Amino acid sequence: MYEPFPGNYVWNLSVNLALAMGGVMGEIDRANDEVRDIAKRGDDEGTEAFFNAWGAMGDRLVALGDEAMAAGHGLSASQKYQRATAYYMTAERMQSVHYAPRWPMYDKMLDTMGRAIESGGLNAEPVEIPYEGKSFPGLFVRGKGEGPRPCMVFCNGLDSIKEMIYLITRDTLADRGISMLAIDHPGVGEALRKRGLTAVVESERWAGAAVDYLEGRDDVDPERIGMMGWSLGGYYSPRAACYEKRFKLCVAWGANHNWGELQRRRLLREGDMPVPHYWDHVMWVWGQPDMESFMELIPRITLEGHLQNMTIPFLITHGANDRQIPIEYAHQSHDQAINSPDLELKFFTDREGGVEHVSADNSEVVRSYIADWIADRFGRME
Repeated sequence: MYEPFPGNYVWNLSVNLALAMGGVMGEIDRANDEVRDIAKRGDDEGTEAFFNAWGAMGDRLVALGDEAMAAGHGLSASQKYQRATAYYMTAERMQSVHYAPRWPMYDKMLDTMGRAIESGGLNAEPVEIPYEGKSFPGLFVRGKGEGPRPCMVFCNGLDSIKEMIYLITRDTLADRGISMLAIDHPGVGEALRKRGLTAVVESERWAGAAVDYLEGRDDVDPERIGMMGWSLGGYYSPRAACYEKRFKLCVAWGANHNWGELQRRRLLREGDMPVPHYWDHVMWVWGQPDMESFMELIPRITLEGHLQNMTIPFLITHGANDRQIPIEYAHQSHDQAINSPDLELKFFTDREGGVEHVSADNSEVVRSYIADWIADRFGRME
């Protein structure tokens, strides 16, 4: 993994995710130069300086995009707006829930992504998914081809958002004739920040709502809908597929078999963490007022005792050098999915790349492998 901040895994992960979203090294290095010294002080300290440097980088790109739009060059403007979206997202993601400037930054990110979609004619339709008297948003990316297309519901992890899913995967599935619904489900993105929907253990609740929505679209084949997720989505996705039987296949992009147990290990400083201000972040995501309540909840966040209900094709991928999620969790998910008729565990090594957590070091090889696996299985269902 590219490590511009030696010894600071959390900041390095953020930079690599920005690159995976289409960030440009020259722009990123310019912003990083402003904060290299403060990065040596640890994960949490200095995140405000990071916020300011990366936010200014996004602002410059938006100004350049506006100039391109004024000249009638929408495609050029969209490219700049897309990178600005990635930079705003990275700056906001790094902050504490108590840091007030993150909220207008998030709104700016949403607006910039909307401008990127409109100016570039991107294959990304903003949608609303009704859910338990409320709703949560998604981006629908239509697969190429005639007639109703198969579709994957793509859920987030602990701290990613639907715009990150889109910018990293783009048309990888669509080029194979498969649609994608990237969602900000309870616990992430707009659902958490704008609507107060916190995470739930029973991910099949909101995953089922996504299927309900897709069944109402005439461009989706209701008999070929799958479920996938990365990072903590390696828990959400299999859990949902075990109980929402309308899903026809499942992918865990990074195993996350026992997230509750992992939190106890993190308290003992085992493994690296994905975001600064980590414990504030997880309590916010799960809607818990304090650590005592959070620790009472977490034993339920596990796939133990559930995966025997996985009765569809199931792919688990995992980076061989994942510094956040123990590799043993990938084996546990594989070994317990005893009723899956088509079960595969794929480790990514130095030969291919994608060895870090959810392939932050090289997302192409993993997203392509997953897309091919999905296309092969949906192809057999025609």
